[in-house]
This record gives sequence, C-alpha cells and structure tokens, in this order.
Amino acid sequence: MEPIERFILNPMTSIEKLKFLKEDQVRTLAKEFGTPVFVYSEKEIEQKCDEALAFPNAYGLQVRYAMKANPNSNILQIMKKKGILIDASSEHEVVRALHFGFKPESIMLTSQEFPKAFEELIGKGVKFNACSLRQLEAFGKTFPGKSVSIRFNPGLGSGHTKKTDVGGVTSSFGIWHEKLPEVKAIVEKYKIVVEKVHTHIGSGSDPEVWKAVAKYTLEYAEAFPTVTVVSLGGGYKVGRMEDEKSTDLQKIGAPVKLQFEEFASKHGRKLILEIEPGTYLVALCGALLTTVDDLIDTGAKGFRFLKLDAGMDSNTRPSLYGARHPLVTVKKEGGVPKSNTEYVVVGHCCESGDVFTQKEGGEPITRLMGEAEVGDYVVMEAVGAYCAGMSTKNYNSFPETAEVLLRKNGEGKLIRKKEPVLEIFRNEILVVE
Repeated sequence: MEPIERFILNPMTSIEKLKFLKEDQVRTLAKEFGTPVFVYSEKEIEQKCDEALAFPNAYGLQVRYAMKANPNSNILQIMKKKGILIDASSEHEVVRALHFGFKPESIMLTSQEFPKAFEELIGKGVKFNACSLRQLEAFGKTFPGKSVSIRFNPGLGSGHTKKTDVGGVTSSFGIWHEKLPEVKAIVEKYKIVVEKVHTHIGSGSDPEVWKAVAKYTLEYAEAFPTVTVVSLGGGYKVGRMEDEKSTDLQKIGAPVKLQFEEFASKHGRKLILEIEPGTYLVALCGALLTTVDDLIDTGAKGFRFLKLDAGMDSNTRPSLYGARHPLVTVKKEGGVPKSNTEYVVVGHCCESGDVFTQKEGGEPITRLMGEAEVGDYVVMEAVGAYCAGMSTKNYNSFPETAEVLLRKNGEGKLIRKKEPVLEIFRNEILVVE
C-alpha cells in the first residue's frame, strides 16, 4: 500500500516509553493473563506513598487517599500498610473501605449526594465533611455537639479543563465562601465542633492558585477556634506524557508550610496539614496492556487508524476530557518496530467518541508510535487512576477488564478476574416471555 501523505513524521514529536514494565514483561503478562488487562506496580505505588508522606508541613501531616481514583482492595491494602487514611466520595466507598479493614475514624466521607446511611455510618465513627448548608444542618440536627469538617468553595479553581476544576463559580463542590455567616449560624445553633476546614481546587495544581487557596483556607480556620486540621485537598498534576511535568510536592508545599507557621505565630494555634492525593499516588503506577486488533485507513487525505482490543469501557478519560496517555508499541515476537508511524488510535466500542488520541471535544489527532501490526501489543501508560475505577464498563456488553498487581518480586498476581459475560446481565429480571 502506498504511504499516506499526511503522515509525514515530525522529528520534534517524542516517542513515548514504557514507565515501569520491560518489553519482555509485557509479552509475558499478556500471554499469561490475556488482553486487555490493567497492570499495577506495587513498588511504584509504595514510592508515591512515601513521596506524599514527605509533604512539607510545620506541625504534622495527614495523608488521605482519594479512593475513587482506584478502589481495588489490593491498592487499599497498600495504602493502609503505609498509614494513609481514606477520602471517600460516597457512602458506598465507605462500606468498601470498612470491609477491607480501615477503621471508621480513618475514613472521611466527602459526598456530593447526602448519604442515605448517614446516621449509621457517622454513628460508627466515620468522619463527615459537610459539603453544603443542607448537609451541615442535617449533621447538626442528628449529631448536635459532635465534631465535623466543613468543605468551602474558596472561589478559585485549577484544572487542565473545566471538567477537572472543582473551585469557583462554575463548581457545585463545597459551601460558597461568602456564606460563612450562615455556616457560623448553623454551627452555633447545634453547638457543632468544627475540627477541620477543607478546600479542593481541582487537578491543575497551579502553585500560585494553591498558595492563594491555602491563605483563604487558613482564614476559614481562623473563624473557628476549634479547628485543628486544615485540608487542602489533592489533585496534584501528574505528567503522563513526555512533554508534561508532574507537580513537585516539595515546591508547592514549602510556601504553605510557611503560611502555617505564620498562622501559629499570629494566633497561637499549630494546625495539622491534610492532603488528599488520588491521581498522584496511583496514576503513573498502572498500565493497560492491549492487542492491536486491526489497521485501516481512510485514503490519501485521511487517517491511518490503529484499532485496539480495549476501549472507553476500560479507559474513558480520553473521551471525557481529551486526556492523553502514552501509547507504546511492543512487538509480539520481540524486536523493535521497523519504523515510526502516526496513527489515530481507537477503541473497540461501536461509538464514534471511542478514540484514545483526540482533543477535548472529540476531534481525532494522530500519535507518533512504533509501527504496529495486527497481534502486536500497545501499552497504554499512566492508567492507574480514574481508568478502571471510572470506566464505562459493560458498554457494548464488554466485560469488566481484568487487573493484575506486579508484586515487588516481579511476579504478576491477578487481583480482579475478567468479568464473565453472564455476570453482566445477572441482575436483570425477565418479565417478558
């Protein structure tokens, strides 16, 4: 076939590399467990935990794992062994964390939806983060005089898209900062003890925005003399691609540490800092192993498409955010690709939006990769966070993707079986004969 003219290689475009797997491991794991399959590195996750636990702080640090990033029980166990607490975004996540051994007092429930099992869970000792005036009022009525955390929307946000920005006027997360007098009135009405104030600005981690939000959050702490903990959320930017940089926790933490010291000097209160990373702890620690299913093109003025045996049912981030993930060709029989080629990489779902190389909004773009043939492997990197846990599983009735943990000794262990097709419709009730 004649080469397609539009795919002239750009020498300035970098070829992505494998992050923690070696090519022979890719082939071994793919043959043992099949594809698609998520692979997580125990060693890498532990290293990221250690980095978070070394976050600069003046008077103590609490690290919570935003478990929505990846709630697999084995990852939760790694967090628990490291002494990391849990940030749960729904009552169901609380139940999951309790089931796998987290103590109630180590779990903070920060939920958009008011939990139906509110009394039961809080009664067990689960900590509650009130995210609206209604939630705060409900807490006060049910648990007058008890301790609570309050989430504020500081009026600022930071995200690489509006969909990952959780602060400012376009965000429904937290109590709007101008409603502080109403918050105080509810607190006084029910004699609630505000032990923590919380903000979260999104996934952008702009250092200046983060520093400004820290200043505002400390002002909320000033308004409540009982506060002992200030939580500045998570959302630290992770550089998935070669041309992206990850947040330097030491860099963004140093000026915040100074702010806590200044607060203590002025008010005589030494506050504990809390952070809630999710993406930072697991994103770069996961890879999705896929197989090339087909190669097609749309003519000399069109595109060359690389079709994988995985899709938005495994990773919906590209379709949802236009997110980029490294894509690395690994030859099935060994060796190196003959050349580099530009592809539009697509998934296996019957859905025009199931494209792994696209801009936000859906426009397909090409990615320079090693030339691939049907049967070769493509490793999608940096899928440890918000992929398996946020997939559109069962779309087109594709089963939930299997997951493997690469232990520190190099052995791959299955930690989630591929879902049997019959399980997909197990809960359906047939009433039409």
